[in-house]
Amino acid sequence: MHLYDSMKKPVIFGHRGASRYAPENTMAAFELAIKQGARAFELDTMLTSDGIPVVIHDHTLDRTTNGTGSVNQKKYDEIQELDAGGKFSQDFRGEKVPSLVDVLKRYPQEILINIELKNYHSPKDELTRIVLEMVESLQMLDRVIFSSFLPRNLRILRKMQPKAKTALLISGGVPGYLLSTALLRSLSPEIVHPPLDVVDHRLVRQEHKNGRCVNVWTVNDPQSARKLIDWGVDGLITDDPLGILELLGQ
Repeated sequence: MHLYDSMKKPVIFGHRGASRYAPENTMAAFELAIKQGARAFELDTMLTSDGIPVVIHDHTLDRTTNGTGSVNQKKYDEIQELDAGGKFSQDFRGEKVPSLVDVLKRYPQEILINIELKNYHSPKDELTRIVLEMVESLQMLDRVIFSSFLPRNLRILRKMQPKAKTALLISGGVPGYLLSTALLRSLSPEIVHPPLDVVDHRLVRQEHKNGRCVNVWTVNDPQSARKLIDWGVDGLITDDPLGILELLGQ
């Protein structure tokens, strides 16, 4: 059984770790999310120029590190020299951009990891294949969810490994509506990840009727969280796992 299926709902995911309290997508943020009580976290990954999946959200290094330029134009060793914590707080100075393999190897069996495939600036690269092969080699297929806004990524995943747990990320507006229709449901048959501002009781009810769990991003305020919980959502993706867990009394 996949870990997600056995977890008490709603599952609380630390969004890029406990990113309200620590620099996003760093080991510090993941460690803190778990210390705060989260049993799941979400991260972003893309390839370096030498084909190493690293954990970072933006296509460029500028916002979260002391480096500049595109991630996919830098070698892994170059990125490892950067500081990924100091811009958040000097208390985290020296935090690194982690490699995906280091994150995956760090956590025990009971931790669920959502990997967002983030190759939006290079959609035809080998990220999906490399990440899937890495997860399989570590025997972690039963505790990883693969998510992406790109249907192509999920199509490749399901072709390579039909047992992979996939979740289509959808945005607002017409594009989000089209992505959430039955046309693409086969790419994400069990889970869908809509944003907070498009979720209502009807959407949750409809997705449950279609046999899909609903994990909502990004949920940081208690009022929204309580409403979603009342509607029966299956997961909350939050920058503040501590606050949401306290709301749930966990």
